[in-house]
This record gives sequence, C-alpha cells and structure tokens, in this order.
Amino acid sequence: MKRSNNSVEAVVQALKQHCERRGMLLIVDEAQTGLGRTGKLFAFEHHGVVPDILTLSKPLANGLPLSAVVTSAEIDSAGRRNGFLFFTTHTNDPLVATVGNKVLDIVLRDGLVASAKVRGEQLLLGLRCLQQKYSFVGDIRGCGLMAGIEIVKGDDCKENDPALALRISALLWKAGLWCQLQSGTVFRIGPRINCTSDEIARGLEVLEEVFDRIGT
Repeated sequence: MKRSNNSVEAVVQALKQHCERRGMLLIVDEAQTGLGRTGKLFAFEHHGVVPDILTLSKPLANGLPLSAVVTSAEIDSAGRRNGFLFFTTHTNDPLVATVGNKVLDIVLRDGLVASAKVRGEQLLLGLRCLQQKYSFVGDIRGCGLMAGIEIVKGDDCKENDPALALRISALLWKAGLWCQLQSGTVFRIGPRINCTSDEIARGLEVLEEVFDRIGT
C-alpha cells in the first residue's frame, strides 16, 4: 500500500496525542534513520513531533558499538529518583565515545544532512522514472537516502512477486549492486549519507540495466 508523507505524519502525531492523554512516553528508535539519513538530522523532525525518548545507535560510531538514549532533564530526573539504572558491556568506553563525538562533528561540519536531502531527491526521482518504465515496479517510497522499491507481478496486477524479486536480487548482486530484500518483495536502498551524485547515478544505471534484462 502506498503511503504518503502526510499520512505518516498524521499517524505519528496521533500516537503522540494518545500518549499524552494516557500519561505515556513516546519512544522513537532512530537506529537507522538518525543523524541525517532522511534529509533531517532526525526523522521525527519530518512529522512535527518531539519524542519523549530517542534512541540512536548504528551510524552514531560508524560501526563501532555505541548507542545513546536521549531524553529530557525532567524524565532523566524521574528515572534517577525511582532508582532506574541502565548498564551495558561498553558503558563509558572512551574509544567509541571519542569516535561518536567525531562522527557528530563530521556530520555537522560537512553538511551531510543537507547533502542527504539533495541526493535523496535524486535517488527517488530516478526510482520513479524506473517505476514509469517497468510494470513490475510497484510502490516507490522513502525519505532522503532511505528508499524502498516494491516488486509486483506487473500490468494491472499489483500483487507482490517474491520469485521475481529473488531473481532481480541475484542479478543485482552479480552486477555489483547490493540492495537488501525485505519482506520478500521490497528492496531497501540506503546509500551512505556522504555518497556523490555520480554514485547515485551509477546505482540507478545498474538498476535499469538489470530491469532491462527482466523486461517491461
């Protein structure tokens, strides 16, 4: 099912309102979407909602084991008063903490958030052009440098086609392009956020070359 950014925004805002009415905390996990990938520093900024607790991990230390739980001073104080403790194997590890600080510096210093927005627009435009050309390309969705391509049976039938998706996946692999296949029929595309215009263009070219082998 195709979902617009407006519908996603409405859902997220409704969740926030329900949480507030019930005295609950809204927790947003941005392990994959945080630090610029969606064209904003945090994905929740697209939806006009501020979570009570934000979790970050994967891009935070560029592959090293570092995560963060970000919250307000009020919630932090309540946790301390109630004796809530949190420990992990790598708590207070100076190496990964230093790398994490450097990652944040580079993301802000090099304007990678704005770059991801521009490159994401290039990516989604290219994917939508492929959608117009190939009937087996179903929904195209995404935000910034996080996109999804749905593979369907084509023509007027928009039923998902797992067998075709697997075939395309094998051909993409042989062509040197890795697109993660999720839910059996949706390719997840997530280039690094400092990718170049030429790299996005080449990736789209490989997709088109493979799709040409499948047919229209």
